[in-house]
Amino acid sequence: MTTGIGLIILPSWLLHGAWSELAVIAATLSPYLFILYILTRHRRQDALFRVVSENAADMIALVGVKGERLYNSPAYQTVLGYSAKELAATRSLDQIHPDDREKVIEAATQARLTGVGKRLEYRMQHKDGSWRVLESTANPIRNRKGQVTHLVIINRDITDRKRIEQQLEHEAFHDALTGLPNRSLFLDRLQRAMDHAKRFPEFKFAVLFINIQGLKIFNETMGLAVVDQLIIDISSRLKSRLRHDDTVSRSTPTSGTAAGSGDEILARMDGERFTVLLEGIKSPSDPMRVAIRLQESLAAPITASNIEAFTSACIGIALSSPLYSGHAEILRDADIAMCRAKAEGGSGCEVFDTHMHALVVKRLKVETELRKALDQDELRVFYQPIVRLATGQIAGVEALVRWWRNGAEFMGPGDFIEIAEETGLIVPIGRWVFREACSQAHAWHLLFPDAPPLTTTINISPRQLSQSNLFAEVKSALDETGVAPETLQLEITESMAMGDPKTTARIFSQLKELGVRLSIDDFGTGHSSLSRLRSFPVDVLKIDRSFVRSIEHELDGREIARLIVTLAHHLGLRVIAEGIETPGQRGMLQHFGCDYGQGYLYSRPVDGETLTKLLANDSGILSRSVVEVM
Repeated sequence: MTTGIGLIILPSWLLHGAWSELAVIAATLSPYLFILYILTRHRRQDALFRVVSENAADMIALVGVKGERLYNSPAYQTVLGYSAKELAATRSLDQIHPDDREKVIEAATQARLTGVGKRLEYRMQHKDGSWRVLESTANPIRNRKGQVTHLVIINRDITDRKRIEQQLEHEAFHDALTGLPNRSLFLDRLQRAMDHAKRFPEFKFAVLFINIQGLKIFNETMGLAVVDQLIIDISSRLKSRLRHDDTVSRSTPTSGTAAGSGDEILARMDGERFTVLLEGIKSPSDPMRVAIRLQESLAAPITASNIEAFTSACIGIALSSPLYSGHAEILRDADIAMCRAKAEGGSGCEVFDTHMHALVVKRLKVETELRKALDQDELRVFYQPIVRLATGQIAGVEALVRWWRNGAEFMGPGDFIEIAEETGLIVPIGRWVFREACSQAHAWHLLFPDAPPLTTTINISPRQLSQSNLFAEVKSALDETGVAPETLQLEITESMAMGDPKTTARIFSQLKELGVRLSIDDFGTGHSSLSRLRSFPVDVLKIDRSFVRSIEHELDGREIARLIVTLAHHLGLRVIAEGIETPGQRGMLQHFGCDYGQGYLYSRPVDGETLTKLLANDSGILSRSVVEVM
């Protein structure tokens, strides 16, 4: 609260005073302090002085040059609970927080020496033992010789304001759900650690990137509220396994001197990803020991809504190095190491090393060149025959995208599709392959007009499936290429279909409205149930090559292939077996009643011109064509 004086009534004795002196003083003091100066110079105005000070909301004090209390306004009792008698019995520094006394003394000294009061904040103890935050200014009063005789101190209680500021600061730098430091605070602390390491090369630190596994199923079945509670419990477990003196929820970064004290900061980056900054490590094995402790904290199940949830953590570690120029680089490498641990399966832990760095450099180069591949017309579509097993005649084709990289080498999907998926490039690439394959299928329809029309199947990637305009993309391609909807078949993997069954069923229903066919790829490798499979309006199941490969020598593989064929036929679906390489595999699949097959036993993928010749020479006129992105 502020106190101002709008109208100043000067006493008659001022009309005969030393105006030059007053002018100087008036120029250096605020109107409020100017009046206090005048009133304390003339004791006969004590009554007016008390009227002003006793009605001010701010605490006004008059102290001697040695710190002795001469006067404290009644606001001291209102704000701090002390009576004038109680204050008079103590020194002016007695109620000030011990950690703040030095700066208060320094401010008073500077006010006496320079004649300019410095605004500062410090803590003063309330009579009830709590601490109040005050905003204070000390202004000197000089005698006629220019000597400082008193200090007028005005204190304003800003405790509530500071509390609000601290709350806002906390919210800006902490995760609302868990209360842990958020990404902004973590990156600030990480950059400070890197700056400290540059000044003190012996200082070492590490970054742990944590990805929690096992939450997706609860999000799908139990809802967001349950997942939020799981994340809160997980964060508490992770925090409990850090050292007892670790800082895990700081609102201000570590100072330079404290940076090497062995602190750890646990932060929630987003969703189910956490990070840990380990400062002042002594050995490269220290971060691994911490990672093991964190993984152990998740070993026991977590109870949510009376259901036990089992979670685990994949952790990537990046050690500090002078080669890093910014926090984004070391965080990226920790993330890469985490992805490597995740790819190994289970709850693994990996340390980023030079080999990973080389892979990253290679990956970034591929990504950069892949972005140009479409514009530079470097992508190609190759086609692999699909045969009718009962007759051995060509019944269709599967199209596979190839990259004629820099006009020097062909790269298969395994070398770049994963990168395209992660970067989002799969969307324009998939769109191009879609139109290219449909155009080729339409050309074959025209080339073989007497043959049954080809059915073109396009494999939709996860990123494409998540696009809200998939329906529009499919319709547009059909319209542009002239392919009839009933001759188009879209294919997704079993794991994609079961990842979000409700969304998959909705998208499938929309696509079926266009009249297209639908296929499930890699069947048998996911976790689908018969009831869910029946809810999808699919037309084809494709047996994964892993079962076909073992069909001759392993009973389990043979029985799985037979059961898939039986199940599909029971549901009125056709079956394609991929990866057929031997006559023995072909014979068993024929025996099971499998409809179609493809593999090196028949042909490797070839370009469109070569395949056209195969189709022309084949006695079995085309009845079906399968075209997929990957």
